[in-house]
Amino acid sequence: MKVVLLKDVRHMGRAHTVIDVADGHAINYLIPGKLAIRASASAVRIAEQKEASAGEKRSVEGALIKQTISALSEGKVTIAKKANDKGHLYDAVNASDIAIAANLPAEVIALAKPIKELGMFTVPVSNGEDFGSITVEVVAE
Repeated sequence: MKVVLLKDVRHMGRAHTVIDVADGHAINYLIPGKLAIRASASAVRIAEQKEASAGEKRSVEGALIKQTISALSEGKVTIAKKANDKGHLYDAVNASDIAIAANLPAEVIALAKPIKELGMFTVPVSNGEDFGSITVEVVAE
């Protein structure tokens, strides 16, 4: 069954794209979850228009993210968290904490596991074909 995605769906596609999926998957998951609609002629036409404008927006956002990553590769991001005497954090630092501190979207932070202690860490960052790393310093409050 051909459907038009209304939202980005991991491992399937971005919003406003037309994809072909199994009938059961569309009927039982995508359509009831408001993630997709059936691909009628008018729905495909509207999706193409929205995809064109979304593509421009993504390219502008991608350029801004690339610029931020290159600026952060030279400096560091500092995050303050509560820690005990031994330097272990009470609350781990995760990708969303780093994204907020670095002013980046959380999906570009490729943190393998949460940071649970004080110190300096190199965190990989990837956005499409752009790769880099930022230095995160976790300090005690």
